[in-house]
Amino acid sequence: MLQQTRVETTVDYYERFVARFPTVEDLATATQDEVLKLWEGLGYYSRARNLHQAAKDVVSRGGVVPDTYDDLLDLPGIGPYTAAAVASIAYDLPHPVLDGNVQRVLCRMLRVEGDPRRAATRQELIAAGDQLMPSTGAGDVNQALMELGARVCTPTKPDCPDCPVRRWCRAQAELEDPTSLPLKPPRRTRPHVEVTAGIIWKGKRLLLARRPPGGMLAGLWEFPGGKIEAGETLAACLQREIREELAIDIDVGPCLASVDHEYTHLSITLHAFQAYWRHGEPQTIGVDAWKWVTVKQLDEYAMPRADRRILERLAAEGHQLTPATGA
Repeated sequence: MLQQTRVETTVDYYERFVARFPTVEDLATATQDEVLKLWEGLGYYSRARNLHQAAKDVVSRGGVVPDTYDDLLDLPGIGPYTAAAVASIAYDLPHPVLDGNVQRVLCRMLRVEGDPRRAATRQELIAAGDQLMPSTGAGDVNQALMELGARVCTPTKPDCPDCPVRRWCRAQAELEDPTSLPLKPPRRTRPHVEVTAGIIWKGKRLLLARRPPGGMLAGLWEFPGGKIEAGETLAACLQREIREELAIDIDVGPCLASVDHEYTHLSITLHAFQAYWRHGEPQTIGVDAWKWVTVKQLDEYAMPRADRRILERLAAEGHQLTPATGA
């Protein structure tokens, strides 16, 4: 959970997760929907799917998490950072952790002026981390470095006067602005996409679709829809997407709410429309599965944050989620 998420955001999720899945066997035997529902809101859902698969792999090997760095790397979702963290903290093996906080500390302490995203610079930082690893207590050192970056050697306002390693820091001693390190890549423009979603009624039930495996937000349930194409109205976009993905025809009513949401590589505006099933049996053409559900059942499904925000916006505005006219 700590991959790409701050500790303060993670704590409540972690406590709920381990209460529901106290053992690796409990996690391995859960359904993907159960796992994703507890993960809902944390983002980067491939982490949850990988964790679920890793639990199954561990159980198939006897129920014991691997105790070597190389064997940890064989588990789904485990890369060099997580393998080093588990190896050092759980098994006291001398492997340096190189997360964003540690990268920043080492770049400033050693005045490393290369781009940490480049392989050569990364190898330089790993070698420096290796030099810091003690024969015992490697996990303590790694956690101390992570905490130092999180609390003292922060990205924009490092507390250099109170830093416990100030005397060894070259950036503090030699540079006018220590925050110039690590080297920051130029910001790339994030594309923006207009997206439609249909709150599609058939009688007193709504249509939910599960996103295909392997893609963005894989395995989550959503109000079906998709991206607008050039020259297309939002209503026409929704009708086309529903026909292409589910092979049904709908009548599109008013736009109920619009929300802006940002992902790592793009931002979207999601427009949610009241809509009504006209004819056809839903097909799994562009979706992994579909269900007609009641309003009360919506909370049982793991949904993308943007879809949840639509529901929150409607609730905040006192809008009753009902079929109204046209159903």
